[in-house]
Amino acid sequence: MDVTLHLAQDPEADALLGRSPLAALVGMLLDQQVPMEWAFKGPATIAQRFGTDDLDAHEIAAHEPEAFAALLSQKPAVHRYPGSMAKRIQQLCQYLVEHYDGDAEAVWKGATTGKDLLKRLAELPGFGKQKAQIFLALLGKQLGVRPTGWREAAGSYGEPDSFRSIADITGPESLVKVRAHKQEMKAAAKAAKDSGV
Repeated sequence: MDVTLHLAQDPEADALLGRSPLAALVGMLLDQQVPMEWAFKGPATIAQRFGTDDLDAHEIAAHEPEAFAALLSQKPAVHRYPGSMAKRIQQLCQYLVEHYDGDAEAVWKGATTGKDLLKRLAELPGFGKQKAQIFLALLGKQLGVRPTGWREAAGSYGEPDSFRSIADITGPESLVKVRAHKQEMKAAAKAAKDSGV
């Protein structure tokens, strides 16, 4: 895996996301309740605080939980909720160590179909169906991981040029389009809630 991603809108953080399967998974895990760029810059911040140029699932899984939470809480914090996210990242890494010998890329390397890959992603701690579909779309659209039926398994996120998620962000212009789509969805959900639908 060695591609150029533009999810963090920061060259160093994006370079890590493009070469490190674990960093990409951790960024996706962090992508909730914070701006996308903040979430996807998180893996680079964690690596920097560990004094390395990549993340290691074995190292994170074995790290003392309070110390790992403190590492994520240092200013600037890696996430709005650094304590709970530290726990989730460790759970993800423990799962990867247990099921994939710590190799994040093995999650998708062994998948034979889009449906199989979606199942594997949805089994990861912290990944529900929507997060799994978005990551599957990112794998297919930008990382060249395209098992048979990947677009269908990714649902609407797999549609070409849909600008629904991080899977469609290739630079500042597409980020603006994705952000606009998310705002439209929030406004529609709020309107539906307010009208009692």
